[in-house]
Amino acid sequence: MFSKPLAAVALGAAALLVALTGCSGSGDAAGTATHAAAPAEDIKVCVYTHGDGGTFWSVVKKGAEDAAASYGVTLDYQGSTNDSSRQASTIEAGVSGGCDAIAASAPDPGAITDAMQHAADAGIPTVTVNSGSDVFADLGAFTHVGQDEIVAGREAGAEFNQTGATKVLCVIHEAANSGLLDRCAGAAETFDGEVVELNADQALADLTAAEAKVRAALEADPDIDGVFAVSADVATGSVLPAIAAVGREIQVGTVDLSADTLAAISAEQIAFAIDQQQYAQGHLTVELLYLAAHDAIELGGGLPMYTGPALVTTDNVDAVQASVDAGTR
Repeated sequence: MFSKPLAAVALGAAALLVALTGCSGSGDAAGTATHAAAPAEDIKVCVYTHGDGGTFWSVVKKGAEDAAASYGVTLDYQGSTNDSSRQASTIEAGVSGGCDAIAASAPDPGAITDAMQHAADAGIPTVTVNSGSDVFADLGAFTHVGQDEIVAGREAGAEFNQTGATKVLCVIHEAANSGLLDRCAGAAETFDGEVVELNADQALADLTAAEAKVRAALEADPDIDGVFAVSADVATGSVLPAIAAVGREIQVGTVDLSADTLAAISAEQIAFAIDQQQYAQGHLTVELLYLAAHDAIELGGGLPMYTGPALVTTDNVDAVQASVDAGTR
């Protein structure tokens, strides 16, 4: 099981690599950098996501901000609230607006391909973050920071087997987000029963409407005895109320964490959460872009750098709670 927190592993590995390579930009005997690196305060790192600033993305942002403060770089962080054209425009503006390195999430990679290519053509190092593990190289990025969504889904499917569920409803809250589809597909690979998908597009914007959709699906199919909510906010704000309304025992799994999610796990209302450790996503992304812009170091070896999945259950929920309270999980 993926029960060991990975944030410390990812961040510690990055810090160790910095120490071993002597990436101070000084070019002295202790370091390997021999070029005239720009002072950190002159470096502008840009992180442009499809995020909405909610409980998940606020933690990504905190990780990015903490890393930027640690390295002394300027950070431009912007979310586009699932507006792909807006995200592409933001990346284009960053290319012409002085970004020295750019990160972008890629739930709809085709929408940002041209913008990311313009960054590459301008000699700006890029990474993808959160979504895009299978397309980052096509977008010109040197690595991806996040979790593989198929792998995360497989872990969920295996956990549902442990709960004894036989038919799982997978609730998709962003219809255009390929990563969410991958989570459902991964669950179907390892789950011994049947996985059926429910399109609850824009659920985060209207949790009450999403609750009604989930409730209708549960009422229409009494064989459903598990729900995989691929968003923690949907799990607590829509799925749990829907289950209470239909009045039958249904196992619930989710992806990502929140205070409400952990409380529900402690109360055994949610069986498990798949944690992609989004603080590490924001922090490690800025670390990688700093090294690329400051020292011409591109880590990852052309492969993704995974921050998850980690598994949160009643067995370790108390240990995780402190990190969530601190805003780092």
